[in-house]
Amino acid sequence: MAERLVTFERDGAIGVVTLRRPEKFNALDIPMLRALEAALEEAESAEEVRVVLISGQGKGFCAGGDVEAWGSMSAADFQVQWVRYGHRVFDRLARLRQPTIAVLSGHALGGGLELAVACDFRVAETQVKLGFPETSIGVVPGWSGTQRAVRRFGAQTVRRMAVGGEIFLAPEALALGVVDRVVETGKASDEARIWAEKIAERGPLATEAAKLMIAVAEGEESAAATEALASGFIALTGDLKAGVGSFKTKQKPVFSRS
Repeated sequence: MAERLVTFERDGAIGVVTLRRPEKFNALDIPMLRALEAALEEAESAEEVRVVLISGQGKGFCAGGDVEAWGSMSAADFQVQWVRYGHRVFDRLARLRQPTIAVLSGHALGGGLELAVACDFRVAETQVKLGFPETSIGVVPGWSGTQRAVRRFGAQTVRRMAVGGEIFLAPEALALGVVDRVVETGKASDEARIWAEKIAERGPLATEAAKLMIAVAEGEESAAATEALASGFIALTGDLKAGVGSFKTKQKPVFSRS
């Protein structure tokens, strides 16, 4: 059986999603995106997992979208099969119920940086380069590099990368808020795990609720997040139990506002 392109593994309260295409610096193509989507579904359903790390096998975190995968697509296929599908997968990551940490032990460029941006936190090794170089080959960031990235880091920082063509090393990215922590080479995974363990010690429901509320504030998923928070509250009430019970017994419910 061929090795999976993206895997999900559990280690106690910590889950690890790993991109496994090191010969291509974990560049993303359609099979990789499908495998990533499946791994995220596994992570979401793992009830005991409280924090998820996103990492890349080998020397690169993620080199972005594989040019060989989309370069010959028609305009229609590029829009629907590539950009829209990639958006769906990255949105799935951004909306994962657990906090997520991108483990940047290698460069994160183009779609690779967009992948890291979809995470809640980013730990980068000092040698790592980050940027949006797409315009150098005549395309634009397509997986929310000009949207989610602007909301999280500010327009001018993203403008410097996407329009000005600047590539930042991790220490400069730290100063700009693009990454949250910088460590020496070879230490990103250890640092991310230590951080994840501390997060995992916090109240899991409160942590998930805080993540949702922040998502509402930054416009990540206002409608879904608002309804999820309200529904979760209602599910704990006596009113819901009364309503469900009356439905089963075919009797008028007696609500107690408890």
